[in-house]
Order: sequence, then C-alpha cells, then structure tokens
Amino acid sequence: MEKITDIIPTLNEEHNIVDAIKSINFADEIMVVDSFSSDKTIELASPLADTILKRKFEYPASQKNWAIPQAKYKWILLLDADERVTRELKKEILEILKSNPVHSGFWIKRKNFFMGKEVRFSGWQRDKVIRLFKRDECKYEDKYVHEEIISNGKIGILKSKLIHNTFKSKEAYLQKLERYAKWQAKDYDKKIGRITLFHTLIKPAFRFIKHYILQLGILDGLVGFTIASYQAKGVKMRYQYLKEYRNAKGN
Repeated sequence: MEKITDIIPTLNEEHNIVDAIKSINFADEIMVVDSFSSDKTIELASPLADTILKRKFEYPASQKNWAIPQAKYKWILLLDADERVTRELKKEILEILKSNPVHSGFWIKRKNFFMGKEVRFSGWQRDKVIRLFKRDECKYEDKYVHEEIISNGKIGILKSKLIHNTFKSKEAYLQKLERYAKWQAKDYDKKIGRITLFHTLIKPAFRFIKHYILQLGILDGLVGFTIASYQAKGVKMRYQYLKEYRNAKGN
C-alpha cells in the first residue's frame, strides 16, 4: 500500500489541532506547518505530529506550496485544522492507496457547519476541494485567494465527505472575509479597471441575492441570512481595499 503524508497548516489553532490530528491518525507522516502561533498549538501538536515546521505566513498558496515538497511520502492529504476526516473517508482513502491509482489527485466534498448548524444550502452545498493528491504531480495555483490544485494528471472524486467546522463565531467569519478581501485586492488589481458603483453597490447586492435566493440560503434560516449578508460585505470590502491598494501604489 502507498504511504501518505498529512499536512496541516496552522496559526493559533489550539482549539482544533488535537481533534484534527486524531482524525488522520492513519497517516504515515503527520506534518504540522505552523505560522508562529502565539497560543498552545505547537505544545498540543508536538506529541502527536511527526514533523513540526515553522514558516512566516504570506498567503495560503505560498504556504502550502512550500510545505508540499517537504513531505516524506508520495501521496499527500492536506487538512485544514478545522476539518475532520470521517471513518468513511478514512476507509475510502486507504482503499485508494491500496489500488495503485492512475489519478494525480481527488476532489473531496465537504459537509460544512456554521453557528452550530449544518449548512445545507447557501451555495455551500456543492463545496469540494482537492485535498488528496500526489506530491510530485500537483501544486496550488499562485494566487492569493480561492487557490486550488493544478495538475496535468487526471483528477477523480471521492464519495465520502470531509467535516468542515468553518468558523468559531460570526466575528471569526467576518475577520476571514476581511483578510481575503485584502488579498483579493491584489489579485483583482490587474483585471479590474476603474471602480464604479457597479462594483461597490450592485455586485454586493447581487452576491446577497445569489446566496440567499438563487442558492436557497433562505432555507438555512438565520445561518443562510448571515452567510449571504457577510458574503455581500466581503465583496464590498474587496473593492474598498482595491482602492486603498491602488492609492498606496500611487495609481
């Protein structure tokens, strides 16, 4: 059977790290890549992980692409600290590792939870990520936000899902959206011309309608309304930060 390295990027994940590692205790190597956490993340991870690496955080793709080549084994399972591998997913992954697959990687669907409730709609119902992949055949596209694996090989899809506990609170969700908006400003600088009311008013309004109405967020109740509202706010922040970014550059 092929051996596998699990990579977990962390930054102040003391509330998540133990359960995350326990959920992937079948991995042959467990590697924690920490961005100099100021809490007990490393203290809690050290007895459970095989390898602890530290690197200053730049943006997600940069951190992951730095870590991947340092894995000991050919197959990688990349797990965020707020994700959990279920028994069903563990069994499916082990079966794949026994089968000598021709695939370079696999999509894994996610079951998302927010505010103590499973999010069944709101645009999250089709959420999937490439997290199981071959070290030497895959890497993340070099962009600041919504990075995904790129590969010349065949990508399959698994039946079982990851559990994703998303955010500790609404405040944590908003903080992530703000952080992403700042990163997206850099990604969008080259492809967006003059910023108009279309970007700052119409696009945020459409984002709310998209999540709450078109993607049935209304059926998620308060959680769906919160997601739609915060996503709209995230779009508005993106263009606010893009203005600030251009002003700082003198554009």
